[in-house]
Amino acid sequence: MITLSWLLIIALVGGALALVDGIRRLRGRGGSVVGIIEVVVAALFVLSLFVPGIPFGSLVLGIATLVVLVVALIVRGRTSVAVTIAAIVFVALWLVLVNRWLVIPGIN
Repeated sequence: MITLSWLLIIALVGGALALVDGIRRLRGRGGSVVGIIEVVVAALFVLSLFVPGIPFGSLVLGIATLVVLVVALIVRGRTSVAVTIAAIVFVALWLVLVNRWLVIPGIN
């Protein structure tokens, strides 16, 4: 049974945007290595939210997703940056809230 919470929704939106950004990067010209890594890490991150047997856990995969998104923003190529920035914001917000660095009543 999955409990629907704000943290789960924030993580799903961030992971889905990272996955969409990676797919858009692969569909562009050349299909960069950053796009392949972004798709794999984002898919594992979204999967780790539902399946407890993922080797690294959602926190490590969230950090890895954030790092890959920042690298993808730096070497952006021909894709737009709006989806990348939105994914960075949602994943960073999830990381801050899940580590309780910022406590917002009703969310975490």
